[in-house]
Amino acid sequence: MKIASIQLDIVWENKQENLHKAAKFIDTAKNDDCDLVVFPEMFNTGFSMNSNIIAESYDGHTVSTLCGLAKQYEINLIAGYPEKANTKAKNVAISINRNGIVIGRYVKNHPFSFVHEDAFYEPGNDYVIFELDHTKCSMFICYDLRFPELFRKVAKDVELIFVIANWPEVRQHHWESLLKARAIENQCFIVGVNRTGKDGNDLIYAGGSHVYHPTGESLSRGGKNQMYIVTDLDIDDVADVRKNFPFLQDMKFI
Repeated sequence: MKIASIQLDIVWENKQENLHKAAKFIDTAKNDDCDLVVFPEMFNTGFSMNSNIIAESYDGHTVSTLCGLAKQYEINLIAGYPEKANTKAKNVAISINRNGIVIGRYVKNHPFSFVHEDAFYEPGNDYVIFELDHTKCSMFICYDLRFPELFRKVAKDVELIFVIANWPEVRQHHWESLLKARAIENQCFIVGVNRTGKDGNDLIYAGGSHVYHPTGESLSRGGKNQMYIVTDLDIDDVADVRKNFPFLQDMKFI
């Protein structure tokens, strides 16, 4: 599977500009024969708590535009956006297949209470498993990375896990260390896609998007600027690693 990780410098709360950027990257990825394009958490707005303004419905402009692009270019997409809910919004990640159909939808289980995300976004309470081009996948969002028990729930059933984020530079070493740990302990590929630039709260983001092999080897790494990163994965490596070192069979939940 050939994956394009889009380390986006998100324009604060400007959906049209961010969608325009996304379309350009999708066009580039198609020309490079990529199978999948992955965008960061809340790629269309940035990590904003103005949920009453930026959140949109499941069938709103952002999702419908992405579905149209996926179908037009016959390419798989993963992206995050803020979605309307009953009282609060939801921080959502979606997976769209080559036919422009949403085949996976995940609500962030752990809103980042440290900055009061939980006051504006309600938590999810489940995980998602979906299949992209015959590869079993799951996805999580940013702060979820600090909770390995979430990843353990899907470990045996997936080969590839995506983590999309707005992870600030001040804790950059945590981001990279935890992504690597999730790959090693779950013996699967981990694709972490982070944003860059400065947001509307003057937080700095240093990218560092990574793809880790099931052994913990780094296959690609983004720098600090907006980048387009292509990584080619041999999904069969997951089965080989698990066969040669079958420690997942000893998992137990106490």
